[in-house]
Amino acid sequence: MQFKHPEILWALLLLLIPILIHLLQLRRFKKTPFTNVAMLQRVVSESRKSQNLKKWLLLFTRLFLLASLIIAFAQPFSSKLDALTKRETLIYLDNSFSMQVKKDGMALLGKSIQDLIQIIPETTNFTLFTNEQTFQNVTIKQIQNNLLSLETSAKQLRLDQIVLKAKSLFTEDDKTIKELLIISDLQERMATTNDVLDIENLHIVQTLPVKRNNIYIDSLFLGQVDGNQVSLNLQVVGLENNETIPISLYDDNRLIAKTAVKGGGSERTISVLSLENGKSIKGRAVIEDQVLTYDNQFHFTINERSKPKILAISEEDASFLERVFPKSDFDFLKFDLNNLNYSLLESQNTIILNGLQTIPNSLATVLLDFSKNGGSIVLIPSAKALDINSYNLFLRQITPITLENSLGGTEKITKIAFQHPLFENVFEKRVTNFDYPEVKSFYRTLSNGSVALSLQDGSPFLITAQNCYVFTASLRAENSNFINSPLVVPTFFNIGEQSLKNPTLYQTIGQKQSVDVNHRLEQDNILKLGKGEIEFIPLQQSFSNKVRLTFEENPSKDGTYVVLRDNDTLQNLSFNFPRNESKLNYLAATGFGTATVHSSISELFRTLQEDTSITDYWKWFVIFALLFAVLELLIQKLFP
Repeated sequence: MQFKHPEILWALLLLLIPILIHLLQLRRFKKTPFTNVAMLQRVVSESRKSQNLKKWLLLFTRLFLLASLIIAFAQPFSSKLDALTKRETLIYLDNSFSMQVKKDGMALLGKSIQDLIQIIPETTNFTLFTNEQTFQNVTIKQIQNNLLSLETSAKQLRLDQIVLKAKSLFTEDDKTIKELLIISDLQERMATTNDVLDIENLHIVQTLPVKRNNIYIDSLFLGQVDGNQVSLNLQVVGLENNETIPISLYDDNRLIAKTAVKGGGSERTISVLSLENGKSIKGRAVIEDQVLTYDNQFHFTINERSKPKILAISEEDASFLERVFPKSDFDFLKFDLNNLNYSLLESQNTIILNGLQTIPNSLATVLLDFSKNGGSIVLIPSAKALDINSYNLFLRQITPITLENSLGGTEKITKIAFQHPLFENVFEKRVTNFDYPEVKSFYRTLSNGSVALSLQDGSPFLITAQNCYVFTASLRAENSNFINSPLVVPTFFNIGEQSLKNPTLYQTIGQKQSVDVNHRLEQDNILKLGKGEIEFIPLQQSFSNKVRLTFEENPSKDGTYVVLRDNDTLQNLSFNFPRNESKLNYLAATGFGTATVHSSISELFRTLQEDTSITDYWKWFVIFALLFAVLELLIQKLFP
């Protein structure tokens, strides 16, 4: 038994006073001469015994009465040892897209919110956080409206991130018990490398749906061109064998095609639709699936493509560049160094220095400004005597690359950096039996750049740094057969493509990505993105002939946005949520060390209430005091 006010128990010492009074109370009887009658003496003796018994009964009754009152005021109770310890309660409520899945006709998130509102006592203070928001030191009444209007999100915290955030929200008071409650469906993407979560008093409620087969559009891409038609390939995930689902294709809000896709037994199914080649489209592919709704539509945009502008300055044969940069995809120009029109350089996206023996100061100055304005420079050294000093003087101003001495001896170009941006989407698999090109002489380099292609001895052949590409060997036929190898096309084609980052069919929300808008901004002007009432200003960098837009935090809603300069529409950009939440695979809640797993929110709070519940006994001692008071009255009445 415990006491809320144990200091009051010192009052029990006061019970010694009536005991001492009773024991020290000595009654003296005076002798009175009287007739010696035996019967009278017997009556007096019996009366004295009766009086003594009455006094003892009254003493004990009053002692118990006072003791009961004192103990009642000390408020005795029974509970667990830490029931009276101050507690801090943190609740993580998962509001990721997967919590849209319904169970018993209600979304998992909505059911969890409803249970929290109904079960948490109104006087309880707690902190609640979701994947995006935090409500610190609040009551359920204060955040009830916020919870009822809470929307699902593409963001999802991992379990270790949840614990880390919880630790930052807990106070530093070591005397409090800190409890973290996790309410989530525990998708596999929440997993952490360490199964044992580093936190005490962890409680988990896993909310799982009944149906877990979700059908969604995972991605799309353009396929083959047939005359004036181009195929649009949609990748649908989740169809069971022989299961069919309709797909509708819209241009803005106008239905332009409709088809059905049938599952073939594999996880992914491709559906092919035809579009008019070269036509701009604000596309939207739509399916109907009731498990999850956020992934039932997929936005894409086909804009009129801006051709990257490529200019080659040559003192050697540059005919291979005309083949690499076809007019259908690029605006390609080539000049001899002596006939160069300097006024054209500023408007280009990529400038190629092909086989120059020296880089004149006048050209280096223009190229330096060009590079600072976001232009790409490709440097191919000459096979003849090279003025290394002029090359290095120029390179030092734009890259951490330095050319050293020339080396002879045939070396094959055998190492391809498959993860390099130039080649990451070129090869379906790593090539091992490739007919590698070779060089007869090359330059040693000092470099902190990224190596895209390497020679057999490990020396770099193509180095990239910032927006500069440096070959370490001449590409003339007398020195190398690189221009006749299959590598030459993807290498130069991607250099040209990446100098003007045309928007892809769609962007993914939450991933850092850049898009170039082929437009020149005047000073103090900015570009905005808008969709209906939504409007925001992305991170942007203005160059002489383009504006580079970078997206990461914004936008937060999917759809097709227009790029605006003032009120003029420049182009469209489509954004889709990542499809990570569409994969309804779940963790086992029992695999997290000492965490306590609960079947429901109501069961969780019932357990927490039992841990802090207190059984009071002071009422019983008040009743005992009343009983002893009544007993005293009865003793007074019954005993003469």
